[in-house]
Amino acid sequence: MIRNILIAILTIGVVGTAYWGYQEHQEKNAILINAENNYQRAFHDLTYQMDTLHDKIGTTLAMNSKKSLSPALADVWRITSTAKGEVGQLPLTLLPFNKTEEFLTNIGNFSYRTAVRDLDKDPLSKEEYSSLKNLYTQSDEIRSELRRVQHLVLKNNLRWMDVELALATGKENSDNTIIDGFKTVEKSAQGYDEENLQDPSMVAFQKKDANFDHLTGKNITKDEAVSLATKYAGIPAAKEVKVTESGKGSPYQFYSVNVDDGNGQGASIDVTKKGGYPIWFINHRDIGDQKISLNAAANKSAEFLKANGYDQLELTESTQYDSLGLFTYTTNQDGVTIYPESIKLKVALDNGQIIGFAATDYLKGHRDRNINKPGISLADAKGYLNSNLKVMENRMAIINNDLGDEVLCYEFIGTMDHDSYRIYLNAQDGTEEKVEKLQNAEPIYEDVL
Repeated sequence: MIRNILIAILTIGVVGTAYWGYQEHQEKNAILINAENNYQRAFHDLTYQMDTLHDKIGTTLAMNSKKSLSPALADVWRITSTAKGEVGQLPLTLLPFNKTEEFLTNIGNFSYRTAVRDLDKDPLSKEEYSSLKNLYTQSDEIRSELRRVQHLVLKNNLRWMDVELALATGKENSDNTIIDGFKTVEKSAQGYDEENLQDPSMVAFQKKDANFDHLTGKNITKDEAVSLATKYAGIPAAKEVKVTESGKGSPYQFYSVNVDDGNGQGASIDVTKKGGYPIWFINHRDIGDQKISLNAAANKSAEFLKANGYDQLELTESTQYDSLGLFTYTTNQDGVTIYPESIKLKVALDNGQIIGFAATDYLKGHRDRNINKPGISLADAKGYLNSNLKVMENRMAIINNDLGDEVLCYEFIGTMDHDSYRIYLNAQDGTEEKVEKLQNAEPIYEDVL
């Protein structure tokens, strides 16, 4: 009797295990199928967008009037943005594809800048038409190669999951139709980049990414990086330390340091090799209930910056999320707020400890600027505002506009109806550079049935 019961229990266990394994297998397959479908959709959408981009650039070559050319170039800009989005959804993070993305970025910048200017007064130059023709030819090469890859993908029923596996395991150099095809696309884009390096009409439209090349100081050692990490993170007695260096492909050299005191406090920090400037850090400890005010936390953040040699900074934004205070400090030069130079800090409201720090924008943008005098007065600038806006504050500021250029502006904060807005007007001619709607207080839904 007992033997029969044991056999029954074992049988049920085996059946249950088999069923569980089957369910796990099915769920895994469902996830893989979903990922594969997303990759396939992004790839075919990218191919379609490159087709559309090539045709749209072609149509602009036959246009000249602002009435038709400006909307067409705006469409080119929109299509390049969509294409870049599709590239970002493909498993290409381990495959060099930056030249193709740069190619799309340059087309987008060229088309946007041209679309927003007055083409009746300032029509396309011969050099710009030549650049458009080059873009048209190059987009055709990239489009054709993508179409070839698409044909082989459909004909041979190729899977993007195999691409992801090949890249993850370092086997991308083996025969893989998709990877080989995208390497050819990248080579075409690189050829375009080299061909246009000396083309002044394109160089003017290319936005160079800011970097840390201007930083001063000697190169620091790993031990010095650890010392800086423990200082910034507030963990003087670290029991476990791990340090890694940036790879060869990194645009700048840095150390990544992880420290742990063995009692629940740990932190991660990146420090530049040149000069030993902290790029960012975060403390991983748990945050308790709030015990200090947001204002007291702001004072703590200001003291931290001053103690670490950050001068000429003003608090431009503060926000509270549960037991955390988030603060943004921005450089102030001669009464002008320099928004491209900003540092963000996160302060724990249980004890006022600095648990987060991000200085990427500050390190990239920090420099002495020659700030021109405004071309229009404050009173004139107010005349460019919506008449329904009630101005509450104003100041001078430098911002990055939609094209990434620094622009001196009049900054206005005002209200209209029940909403608040921040508006930046070009200080030379009153052009509306940027409009931001400020967040209203979040409603409380606890009592809503």
